[in-house]
Amino acid sequence: MGMPSMSGAVNEKTLSSPDDVTSEAGEVAHASNGNVIDDGLQRGLKNRHLQMIAFGGVVGASIWYGTGSAISYSGPIGALICFLIIGIDVFFVMQSLGEMSTLFPVQGAFIELAGRFVDPALAFSLGVNYWYLWVTNIANDYNNISLIMGLWTDAVPSYAWILIFWVGFQCTSLLGIVVYGEMEFWLACWKLICVVGGFLIAILVNTGAIGDEYIGFRYWRDPGAIANGINGFGKTFVLAAVYYSGTEMLALTAAESRNPKKDLPKAIRQTFWRILVIFLGLVFFAGIIVPYNETSLLTATSKSAQSPWTVALVRAGWAGGGNLVNVVMITAQLSSVNSAIYVASRSLVALAVNGRAPAFFAWTTANGVPINAIVFSNALGLIALLNIAATPGKVFTYLISISGAATFVAWAFVGVTHLRLRRAWVRQGRSPDELPYKAFLYPYGAWLVVLLNLFLVFISGYEVFVGGFAAVDFVFSYVVIAIFTVLYFGWKFVKGTKIVSLAEADLVSGRRDNLAQPEDSTSEKARTPWYIVVKRFIFS
Repeated sequence: MGMPSMSGAVNEKTLSSPDDVTSEAGEVAHASNGNVIDDGLQRGLKNRHLQMIAFGGVVGASIWYGTGSAISYSGPIGALICFLIIGIDVFFVMQSLGEMSTLFPVQGAFIELAGRFVDPALAFSLGVNYWYLWVTNIANDYNNISLIMGLWTDAVPSYAWILIFWVGFQCTSLLGIVVYGEMEFWLACWKLICVVGGFLIAILVNTGAIGDEYIGFRYWRDPGAIANGINGFGKTFVLAAVYYSGTEMLALTAAESRNPKKDLPKAIRQTFWRILVIFLGLVFFAGIIVPYNETSLLTATSKSAQSPWTVALVRAGWAGGGNLVNVVMITAQLSSVNSAIYVASRSLVALAVNGRAPAFFAWTTANGVPINAIVFSNALGLIALLNIAATPGKVFTYLISISGAATFVAWAFVGVTHLRLRRAWVRQGRSPDELPYKAFLYPYGAWLVVLLNLFLVFISGYEVFVGGFAAVDFVFSYVVIAIFTVLYFGWKFVKGTKIVSLAEADLVSGRRDNLAQPEDSTSEKARTPWYIVVKRFIFS
């Protein structure tokens, strides 16, 4: 009924040429719908899926809360600065990932490549780090659902909402990559429409078209544009990293893309700019419709919280405005949870395929659905039930701390892996001109990724040293560094791994140069109806 990705399917390490995507019988394996099965996973994602999956996974419901948290931490200008700096960081992360994943569209993406070009122990520690980053994102999404639903009724306890939605998402996540890609595409399109609507509502509230009161930039003067100094900046940097995290999931979707060499570079360019404009736009508009000292915004002490848009609409005289915002947030959550489960499960599959996690998690169905990895990753999302003992706001803060630090670690080693890959490429006599996609401003961009993210991971917990040492907050801020270090040296000691020689690094396996699909032909493009062209211009 199924195929075991660990031993029965293709293992990256056994491939001998860039074009090997074959079964043990020597033939290309296909799913029931005709898509290629590669390393147990189905290559069923098109270009439009790649772009909107990343967009949908990043722009979740919590961003409508998180913008309020950002301006309450560091003020409207401070939040914009933090999101802009992290946006520049992500741009160069995506440049590095674009070069690596277009050349090697393999399962596990930068995690697998870290083992190939740096040290197998790094692939283990980085893979586990990235996996639990997304497990905490799953948990945070469930926690956000309880916050959203709590604004409508307190008759149902928060844990009940978490369990109800957990069951629903468990079912949808098992439907397969093609169904998942279509769901994410249309849900992400809806989110894009909602974001544009959010911009328009903010303009109408700010100018007095809603509420009959002109606000302008009043809140930038009183209570001010920047709040809480370096402490506020440190917290907002972490928050921004968590919200941008997921942009890099495009590299993981390369393993299930029909034509990664063509689709991935385009998806990287278009998705990044959409996400940057949307995040900066949401932070900017949140900062001109509510003051940063508004008590209804989400903080660590919140049992329930309101989005800046809800606060602004209520202040403008529309008492039911929160219902509209809640509808937007809960529908946005439908795709962000699915995306988090997708990335967490595929990260776990990649670890298992390469012997860095139990082989049990590498098993997939005949159509390439990694059921065991999906169920296990989603089950750990029930960490969100911690909000029974602590407030949802406190759980939000703890999960953000872990996710943010893990994101900085992952991004830093994306840069390290990229530097090593390019050096190996040149060392073995190849020209950068042979690369299907070249990173902008290499090597300066890659070095910026390494140094900036190492700096950010250490200052992310700065607040625990201000106003008295808080042991619990210290643990949540820096436990990721400790776990990552223990995993790296532990695996290195047990397995006896060594730093990979650049002269011997594998530059052949996993190239997948034969994955171009018939649908990409020029003649088919020429026959594309006009309404499809318009849809692609807007959404793809």
